[in-house]
Amino acid sequence: MVTWNLNQTKHHVLICNGGSCMRQQGEEVTLAIRSEIARHAAEDGIHTTRTRCNGRCDDACVVIVYPEGIWYRDMTPETGRRLVREHLLQSKPLQDRVAYSYLQDRFVPSGMGTTGVLRKDKNNK
Repeated sequence: MVTWNLNQTKHHVLICNGGSCMRQQGEEVTLAIRSEIARHAAEDGIHTTRTRCNGRCDDACVVIVYPEGIWYRDMTPETGRRLVREHLLQSKPLQDRVAYSYLQDRFVPSGMGTTGVLRKDKNNK
């Protein structure tokens, strides 16, 4: 195993590889993002991680970008490539795919993703 030096990393991209996302091109999205990063020789500035389920299955395929805290929904290989070019390299988030943004110490919905349920509501049913 390799231990990466992250001291030049500007972005951490979490790519959901849970069941629902994998059924919605999760593997293809992962490969597209990673190949676009390589195409731009941006590997030292952008670190990617495959995750398991992130709990937003109705928004599959989900991709999350830190440190901004932006949760993207309905990602495809093409929007994954756009994510690299526009958001990660030009600081222009893909507004048409944002489900949540981190603002003022919490995640704020964009209104375009699935609402979902709060944990307290789920446990009271």
